[in-house]
Amino acid sequence: MEAFVAKVSAFAREEDGVALTEYLILLALLVGGVITAVTTAGGNLSAAWETWGSWWTGEVSAPAVTP
Repeated sequence: MEAFVAKVSAFAREEDGVALTEYLILLALLVGGVITAVTTAGGNLSAAWETWGSWWTGEVSAPAVTP
């Protein structure tokens, strides 16, 4: 147990460990933001597409064919 505590405290003293931890936290925040943005944009795009499709099928008619 003492060896584990010594390794953890040595890791905490090193600058590389702190920088790596900061980069991992930033990466996690970035990934979370991208997932949120894609989910929100996907929902909005789906709603817009559905609205456009309803308008297209309800309002637009084929041109009359003349013999």
